[in-house]
Amino acid sequence: MKTRNLVVGMLCATVLAPILIFTSTFKDSYPSSSESGEFLEDLTAFTVGGDARHLNLLPQESSTTLSLKQPILVISDKIAQHSAHSQSQSQGSWEHKSARVLSATTNGLDQSKTDNPIRQVTDLTKTQINKHADQEQIKASDNHISAHHSQILDTKHQQESSLTYGVLEKKEPTKINNEKQTEQTTPPDFRVRQLKDQLIKAKVYLSLPAMRNNANFVRELRLRIKEVQRALGDATKDSDLPRIANDRLKAMEQSLAKGKQIQDDCAAVVKKLRAMLHSTEEQLRVHKKQTLFLTQLTAKTLPKGLHCLPLRLTTEYYTLNSSQRHFPNQEKLEDPRLFHYALFSDNVLAAAVVVNSTVTHAKRRPLLSVDMSNSPCCIEPLQHPSNHVFHIVTDRLNYAAMRMWFLANPPGRATVQVQNIEEFTWLNSSYSPVLKQLNSQSMIDYYFRAHRANSDSNLKFRNPKYLSILNHLRFYLPEVFPRLNKVLFLDDDVVVQKDLSGLWSIDLKGKVNGAVETCGETFHRFDRYLNFSNPLISKNFDPRACGWAYGMNIFDLDEWRRQNITDVYHTWQKMNHDRQLWKLGTLPPGLITFWKRTYPLDRFWHVLGLGYNPSVNQRDIERAAVIHYNGNMKPWLEINIPKYRNYWTKHVDYDQLYLRECNINP
Repeated sequence: MKTRNLVVGMLCATVLAPILIFTSTFKDSYPSSSESGEFLEDLTAFTVGGDARHLNLLPQESSTTLSLKQPILVISDKIAQHSAHSQSQSQGSWEHKSARVLSATTNGLDQSKTDNPIRQVTDLTKTQINKHADQEQIKASDNHISAHHSQILDTKHQQESSLTYGVLEKKEPTKINNEKQTEQTTPPDFRVRQLKDQLIKAKVYLSLPAMRNNANFVRELRLRIKEVQRALGDATKDSDLPRIANDRLKAMEQSLAKGKQIQDDCAAVVKKLRAMLHSTEEQLRVHKKQTLFLTQLTAKTLPKGLHCLPLRLTTEYYTLNSSQRHFPNQEKLEDPRLFHYALFSDNVLAAAVVVNSTVTHAKRRPLLSVDMSNSPCCIEPLQHPSNHVFHIVTDRLNYAAMRMWFLANPPGRATVQVQNIEEFTWLNSSYSPVLKQLNSQSMIDYYFRAHRANSDSNLKFRNPKYLSILNHLRFYLPEVFPRLNKVLFLDDDVVVQKDLSGLWSIDLKGKVNGAVETCGETFHRFDRYLNFSNPLISKNFDPRACGWAYGMNIFDLDEWRRQNITDVYHTWQKMNHDRQLWKLGTLPPGLITFWKRTYPLDRFWHVLGLGYNPSVNQRDIERAAVIHYNGNMKPWLEINIPKYRNYWTKHVDYDQLYLRECNINP
């Protein structure tokens, strides 16, 4: 029993003794309540940069706050470039302040107490809380810096955006204008040219040896060529193309891309293109020659309707009795006070247009009179067009037809005279050297190439008009009109648009010929008509002298007779018997005969080029007194220039019986 009690007592001592010892040690090492309160106040109420931040997990009590000073953060304008460096500096500063906070908090504690395990636990907790607070403050500062940085970046972005927007606003009209300009500069046949280029490329690929081995591609390419040709048709501009043209264009592009993959030898393609170019140039040369030949052939060929008309008129003329074949007012034919026109033609319809257009535009003019010096002056007025007289000279074949036309279609009150050149007995080869030359076999061979060695290759030299004496009758005006002192010469391919009677009142200042000069174009100067390699020409004339135009010329016949112009013409014609001075026509001998004897008229009197030049100024045509269809494209031929034809056709009455019978239509 004693033993049991002893054992129990020892066990109790063993258990209780350590408890008592540990309790006593704990009391000695734990701080007092006041000290603990101060510690908690210091821990929960420290400030960062003047901003008190409390720990919500600890009780809040009023006490003295431990204020820690910190360096002021300065954010420069270049913070966007140094944000990383500033952040690292700020983090280092906050770590330094954390160490100061920890040292300031622990300075008030006894050093011996730090050995207590509970104090160590408390200090560890306090250190962790302070570090957590420092990290929160660092994050807040970083957020502040980031927010400021973002604000600066946003401001710069807005400024740049506004600047860029302004620039774009300025550039936008330019861009729109450039697009509009591009649309305006795009040619109207751009797509047509693309299709034609594709056809050329496709034909090149088909002709290359490498393509012939690929039957499928050849078949496809030929199909594409047919499709493009159908779509292209006769289109000359994009608006003429069908809607399917774009699809054909894209399909051909794909086929050509395949061909490019199959044939990549550029040398072969270049060689083929060069061969095609030479072939095209040769074809163009041949076509030009054929076109020239056909144009010359058409120019000297009378259309069927115009061939029918004189036959029909001639038949009708010989059905008339002798009394019905005379024109009225024949007493006016030699009256020098009237306005006289000379017209030499074998074309009935063309002569009718000249007379009709002249009478239509003739205004009321005073009658011309002749004083003692034979100079025209104006006295008593007469009603138009009775003071206008037309002298028409034609050949034997068209004499009856010409008379019948004007007998059936008299030009109002104007006087008409129709003469047969065969009746001019004074005009014979013994008097006229040109008539002798025209009847010679050598001249006929020259014009019609009966002997190629002696003929000229120029096709226009073979026009029969150069063998017609009607073409040279203009050099014999004083002989044709012996009692007249002034006459206005008109070609049969002109149209009169204004009153011409004012030409009679122009003072020619002693010149014989009044004409419009044509030196505005280089090919209308003397060197284009005369052979200046011949000393007779080079010694007497200026190669750069201005030429002038036949077709509308006012001739002073009194001066002509006084200066003996006809003999001058005969002299030069005799010297040109071998055609070494000039080759053809009446203009070269006219330039020589009337050298320094031509008075230049105002250009509006006579506008030329409507028979060969499609670019005659429209304003010049409208204001011209006379328009001239000189050239091969006469208005009565099918090869006429369409836009000029109406000026001629409006003076033709297509409802006239003879025109309808010969099927002559506008």
